[in-house]
Amino acid sequence: MAFFVKSPIWLLSIYYVIALSYIPFSGAKKQFLTQASDTVPRRVAIIGAGAGGSTAAWSLRKYADASSIPVNITVFERASYVGGRSTTVNVLDQPVYPVELGASIFVKVNYHLMNASRELGLFVDSADSARPQEADHNIGIWDGKQFVFVLQDNSWWSIPKLLWRYGWAPIRTQNLMKATVNKFLKLYEEPLFPFRSLTAAAAAAGLLDSTSTPGNVFLGENSISSTFSREIIQASTRVNYGQNLGLIHGLESIVCMSTEGAVSVKGGNWQIFHGMLRSARADVRLNHTVTSIQRNADNTLTLTYKANNSNEQKLIFDDVVIAGPLQYSELSITPPVENQPDEIPFVTLHVTLFSSPHKLSPKFFNLQGANAQVPETIITTLPDGLELGSSRKGVGPTGFWSISTLQTVDHPPASPGRTPETHYVYKVFSPERLSAGFVKDILGLESTDATVNMNNSTIGDLDEQDVSWYHEKSWNAYPFLYPRVTFEETLLSPNIWYTGGIESFISTMETSALMGKNVATLLFESWQNQMETTVGDDPVVDWEERTEL
Repeated sequence: MAFFVKSPIWLLSIYYVIALSYIPFSGAKKQFLTQASDTVPRRVAIIGAGAGGSTAAWSLRKYADASSIPVNITVFERASYVGGRSTTVNVLDQPVYPVELGASIFVKVNYHLMNASRELGLFVDSADSARPQEADHNIGIWDGKQFVFVLQDNSWWSIPKLLWRYGWAPIRTQNLMKATVNKFLKLYEEPLFPFRSLTAAAAAAGLLDSTSTPGNVFLGENSISSTFSREIIQASTRVNYGQNLGLIHGLESIVCMSTEGAVSVKGGNWQIFHGMLRSARADVRLNHTVTSIQRNADNTLTLTYKANNSNEQKLIFDDVVIAGPLQYSELSITPPVENQPDEIPFVTLHVTLFSSPHKLSPKFFNLQGANAQVPETIITTLPDGLELGSSRKGVGPTGFWSISTLQTVDHPPASPGRTPETHYVYKVFSPERLSAGFVKDILGLESTDATVNMNNSTIGDLDEQDVSWYHEKSWNAYPFLYPRVTFEETLLSPNIWYTGGIESFISTMETSALMGKNVATLLFESWQNQMETTVGDDPVVDWEERTEL
């Protein structure tokens, strides 16, 4: 009797073997998996609360709940907010005027973001619904001297003006874009999804020809004229990625033209990822920086982290998902990962948001006439005959990537009893911080203080009557998308997963979400495989080991 008292696990093992005599094996296996999973919840750490990390948490929770497998998900985010590159700031510091600082839009073909928005009950509206719509032209393409083309509508297609200027190039571009997107969408479904190797999946989908070739070459090989490529497609690669066609690979060049149904979430796209994490019931730890990952003898992983300036703390996890570029994570991993990601250069993007009572100056853009109007969205390209590479000089004579008039706001009156003044909200993408002189010039302002050097001053040095509010941000927004045929592995080492490998393939919120779901699917399948292997081996020994844990 004492033997049984001291060895309850032995008794449980006999019980399990007896049970197998009365239950079909498939049922016993299911029962065993449920009992085993109920004993010890899986512990998953996700480093990063952007699109990839949030989608990984959300997808993993869905899989686990559907299979009754308990899982504890902890998300570490070193920033003070959820959303990664998708974040908003409030114009005039008023919450009623949120504007996107980073990832501004997603499109109809972005299935993960569209479906998540609907499932989470978010209000999605046209991406330019707040635009003032006071100018005759919505979009103008500026080469530093002139507008080479202007559009009155967001659509690049079905516009006779395009066909008149560029011949069949717009139609060929649309067909190539659709064919390429259809190849890309194969990554969303079986048999390619989920993919352990992005390189193998891209090859199977027929996409390596486009990733291995510079954009200008890829477009030329597909009979798209150099004029249309330079004036229209290159303007798109510059506003989206700060890169010219001679640098960026063909896949990203043509995907940039998939703009149909551009939308955004009212109040900010970050709400998609906030909703995902809430639905995932994740323990979200903002302002928490993970400093190291240590593999233990039992193959668990010890994370060392700190919150703000507090002392370092440690937690043990079964799996870790690194949901962001490893090269910027400042993580120490011991022992080093088996599949070390390449360190790739990222574009340093300066984003400047500001409000002003002044409209953009026609004079700056060489527009003549008393009724001249500047397009409300200005994207840029290089003049004919000029080709520039990946340095900051790649921006060319324009000096900036884009200027957008986002909306109008009511500025509080200068004195009581007066009506609010309408101010325009602008967003500028540039390779360097904007000088006060540049802002003054695009607004058509005269210098009021000869002692101030406008080129060495910043936007903050301008009079508040001219610039009523501003916000500056500099960040590593996206990688230089050089042509390549190999991409980073999804599994860096056992139980250490990586979403950042898709960045050099296509860098968007949607593709990060795709990789987040891909990692979650592979991670969940690894659990299933582990438990099935446990059942297929010696059930007595495995049950003992699982119980002892």
